[in-house]
Amino acid sequence: MTGTNVPVSARADGSLLLTSPSQPANVGDAMLAAANYHDSGDYDRDLAAVAKQAGDWVVKRATEVPRPALVLDIDETALANWEVITRDNFGRPIGGACDIAIDGPCGWAAWDQLAKDPAIDPVLEVFREARTAKVAVFFITGRPEDQRRATEQNLQSAGYAGYEQLYMVQPGAKYGSAADFKAPIRAAIEKAGYTIIANVGDQPSDLFGGHAEKLFLLPNPFYRVR
Repeated sequence: MTGTNVPVSARADGSLLLTSPSQPANVGDAMLAAANYHDSGDYDRDLAAVAKQAGDWVVKRATEVPRPALVLDIDETALANWEVITRDNFGRPIGGACDIAIDGPCGWAAWDQLAKDPAIDPVLEVFREARTAKVAVFFITGRPEDQRRATEQNLQSAGYAGYEQLYMVQPGAKYGSAADFKAPIRAAIEKAGYTIIANVGDQPSDLFGGHAEKLFLLPNPFYRVR
């Protein structure tokens, strides 16, 4: 007996398999699958594959347009938050303290202020290729403006020196989607005379809204930003 009217069947190992077609994937199983994807090396492999496509395109296209530009997101694009993701067991609490001396959860805002995220190496290589090819690099992030100093410090220490500009969410601004914030900024970059040859992010909302020649979506099964 399962205590519900949901039909079940037994696997050979004795575990139960729900047969209701409307039931979504089990959240606990999804967390285990996401952790295995990261730890197995498949995540790094898939990151590298997308980043290579982006880098090859940026280098090729840089000589063909006036004032070429590359747009990068930050979290899970330029910088990795795996430590806080696992500390928070795949949750994303924004508020709360973060004491890294304790093996426990952290608020993401406090975590970001620590400026300790490592670079995502394949994307750092795209950044370096872009700068060598005289491509202007713009960061557009959903992080708030009050994290600017820590974010700039983190980008610098991770190897992202020499970018053109960092755009962050202004105090009091509210958006229904990250795309509502990011797409107008890309439009403004174009209006300033740049040709955005590539836009790289880990969320679909990083890329929605146009204003880029090519879009590159990095893998991220760990959280969703609308």
